[in-house]
Order: sequence, then C-alpha cells, then structure tokens
Amino acid sequence: MLTMGGSSMDDPTEFDVVVVGAGFAGLYMLHRARGIGLRTRVIEAGGDVGGTWYWNRYPGARCDVESLEYSYQFSDELQQEWQWSERYASQPEILAYLDHVAERFDLRRDIQFGTRVEGAAFDEATDRWEISTDNGARISARFLVMATGCLSSANIPAFPGLDTFEGPTYHTGRWPHEAVDFTGQRVGVIGTGSSGIQSIPVIARQARELVVFQRTATYSVPAHNHPLDDEEQRAIKADYAGFRDRNSQMPFALGSRLPGNEVLALETAPEERGRVYEDRWQHGGLPFLGAFIDLLFDNRANETAAEFVRDKIRQIVKDPVVAARLSPSTVIGCKRLCVDTDYYATFNRDNVELVDVSGSPIEEITPRGLRVSGRDYEFDCIVFATGFDAMTGTLLKIDIRGRHGLRLVDAWAEGPRTYLGLSVAGFPNLFTVSGPGSPSVLTNMVVSIEQHVNWIADCLEYLSQNGYESIEATTEAQETWVAYVNAIADFTLFPSCNSWYLGANVPDKPRVFMPLVGFPPYVEKCDEVAAKGYEGFTVERAADRDPAVR
Repeated sequence: MLTMGGSSMDDPTEFDVVVVGAGFAGLYMLHRARGIGLRTRVIEAGGDVGGTWYWNRYPGARCDVESLEYSYQFSDELQQEWQWSERYASQPEILAYLDHVAERFDLRRDIQFGTRVEGAAFDEATDRWEISTDNGARISARFLVMATGCLSSANIPAFPGLDTFEGPTYHTGRWPHEAVDFTGQRVGVIGTGSSGIQSIPVIARQARELVVFQRTATYSVPAHNHPLDDEEQRAIKADYAGFRDRNSQMPFALGSRLPGNEVLALETAPEERGRVYEDRWQHGGLPFLGAFIDLLFDNRANETAAEFVRDKIRQIVKDPVVAARLSPSTVIGCKRLCVDTDYYATFNRDNVELVDVSGSPIEEITPRGLRVSGRDYEFDCIVFATGFDAMTGTLLKIDIRGRHGLRLVDAWAEGPRTYLGLSVAGFPNLFTVSGPGSPSVLTNMVVSIEQHVNWIADCLEYLSQNGYESIEATTEAQETWVAYVNAIADFTLFPSCNSWYLGANVPDKPRVFMPLVGFPPYVEKCDEVAAKGYEGFTVERAADRDPAVR
C-alpha cells in the first residue's frame, strides 16, 4: 500500500487524493487511486454518479460513439458481462451502465454527492490543496484531480428578458429528472447543435407546434441506430482486447471497423468519390469523415464531402427554401459532426417551423415567448439547446489558486495553457482529466479518459515510491506544448469556423483551439514523458525545498 506524507488517515477531511466529478473520469480515477492504496474522496455536485449522463436527460439523448466502444476497457470481466441493447446507447442505458460500475466496484462509499467545490488553494507550506465546498466543508488533499468533464457547464446566452418568460424553460444540459411531456404544447427550441438535433425529432412528435431557431446550420449524418444482436456482441467480445487496440490506433480513437480511407478525395474520380460517400452515409455515424484522408486538411476536398451532405438535405427536405436554410456553408467537420435519427426529415412535418436567426438574432425573450425581426412567437415552453462553455467553463467557475495565490482564471486569461492537457504550470499536484491541450473531445472520450487516469495513477505511484511531495509542469514545457497544439491545429481545417472547440459560442471567451488533433501521437508523447522520469515536470521532496518557503 502506498502512503503519502502529511495526511492523517483518521481525519475524515484529509485525503491523499480528492477527485472532483463522478462521471466516467471520476469513477475510474477513484478505482485506480484506491487500487494503489491512496485514501481518496470524490466530490460530486449531482445526486448520483453519471457526470454528463446524469445531467443530460433531454429527449433523444444518446451517444454518438458506438456502445461497444464507448465503455470502459480496464476490466475484461466488466466488458464481458455487460450487454448493450443498441448500436448507439441512449442516456438511460449509459446511466444504468455507470450505476452498474459504481455498484460492481463499490465506489459510492467514497463519493460525496450533492456537494459543489467552490474553491481550492494550494498551501505551499504543507504541499496540500485546501478545498472549500458550497456546504461549508473544508477538505485537504495532497493531490487534486479535476474530472469535471469537457461539456459540463451549461451555456445560456444572455437574451434580454430571459427571466420574464412565464412558462417553463429547459436547458438540454440541465434537464429535469422527471419526464417532460410536450403533448399539445407550443414549443420553441433555440439551437441546432448536437443536443438540438437529437431532441428536435422527439419533441416534434409530441408537440402541437414546434418552432426551431437556428443561428448556424449543422452538418449531420444518419446514425442508422439498431438493436445489437447477440452474435455481433459475441464476435466483438471474442477479441475485445484486439478490438480496443485497433481503435486506439485510429486518429480519433474509434471506428476501426470502418477505418479511414487512405486515398485523396481530389485524386478520386467523381463517380467513385460519390460511391464512397454513399457507402459511408449508409453505414452512418462519425466514420463519414474518414471517407478520404484529405477531408480535414484541404478545403477543396472538404467541399466535395460538404456538397454531398447538402445534396442529401435537398433530397430529404421537401421545401427547397427550408432545405437551403438547413444546408451549412461552413467546412464539414470544423464543428462537431452530428449524428441523428430523422433530423432533416422532421422539417417536413406540418407542425414544425424553422426560423433563421443568423442575420436577425433573437431580440428578446418575452413573457409569452420571444421576438425575432419584430415578430412575436408565443410558446408554452422554451428549450435552450445552446450547448456548453466547453473544456474550461467548469474549471474556471471554481476559484482555483496555485503558487503565490495565482488564480487559474488569471493564468488562462488569454486562453488555456497546459502541459499535455494534464498539468498547469504554477499549480502543483493538480491534474486535469481530458483537459485543454489533449485530444479529449476529438476522440472517443472514454478511451481518452482511461489513458489520462492511467497516466495520473502511474505518476502518483512514481512520486510515492521516490519520496516526492510535489510535481508541477515547467513553464518552458508548457509553452512548448501549447505551441505544438496550435501548430497541429493550424495544419488542419478545424480552426476555420466559429465552433465551441474555439470557445466561439461564449461571449468574451478567448478564441483558442483547445483540443489536440491526433490520439496515437499524443499517447506516445505521454509515455515518453513518463519513461524519462516525467520530463518537463519539476518534482520535489520536502527536504529539497528552501526552508524559508515552508
């Protein structure tokens, strides 16, 4: 069993590790930390486990990564015993899975629910984090792991009159736990990102009238979701380790059953190119972007894929004016590609209206609805499908202070800066799981989470075995890493439009491309850093410190 100096095992407020968040990342971090003998506490704002799948309960919510891939791989017994019912799991099924994981590994006894972390300050005299919560409790930990999720801070634009609406309002990222029935209601939905695209078809089947307010048209490909038969699951589970390994070699850590095509779109005859796109469209899902190797690097190649999707929209949507409104003009893939079930076809329904607010934004929310271009729309309820303050939002809402009282919000005033997306210079013994500067949201998140947690756990073992009290990224390593992340992004088309990858959906947020493109090279770099004794980090023993500092 490992021991960490400075913590009292009899004190219920002192721990070796405190983890913030009880989603996929927090649960696995707890499991790994306990497994190496560290006294660990998870603090979770929600009433139970689940993270994003606890909060995002909107109609139609499901994952856009296939179930057999969007799951833990650390336990072969868990992989073999859990049976997924659909190709793309719905929110209730994913939440049931995480509940099963929490029960199977007895995780809840070390999780403090219904508690929100408000602040965390690093005490340089003790090399410990002092953590404050909304219930007044103060907790101390040697290491602080932020498993707060990349899409966990709901974004609601500051519409004038927001608080004046007399009916109920909902945000897709903070959905009620009780069922919401839209039967016979007039419903307004603001936003056509992933949560809007998933919820709009379901709401349309219930509502008497649905008006969708779209600022930017979104590319979406069909999911072609279907029940998973036993034979398909048995075939995967017979070589689950090999399946996982093949996925980890993919650029986005997913989709090895339909890997990327190594051919250039612009060097392919139009007829053959169209056939490849059609095959991918019929297969469904995110592998559509793997149709050709140059789609995310060459504007002309990208346009061939974009036009294919626009042509599909024109074929599906009967009204050519509506079809034109739904057809994006941006680079396909520069915003998160969406995966849907009957999204475009929903606009053929008589009870559905599409309003383009790109040129004439919503003027205000009124007591009975909202106003656009001088026209009043009346609703019984409004759904905000307006997304999240991605990747940094939740972290920056917590008052995190490192050495010399440096606030994280100040350190990141011009955009997030990390080393490997795992550590921040000036903030010793603080780790971020799938933080900015790591592949995170450009991958199968569960794969990225497990890789990060394993790296952190191995690092904690290394520190303990070598008697180190603290670890901190150097400024030089961090700056070099930030430049590398930016250079890789600039080599692609990802930064070419205003996306939440850049923070463009949040007013006054610095425009910085936050995730790193490319999973396998990233893993190689992390492994290399660890193999070289955590190159780019400063590690210290208590005896090595200047006594005047302590």
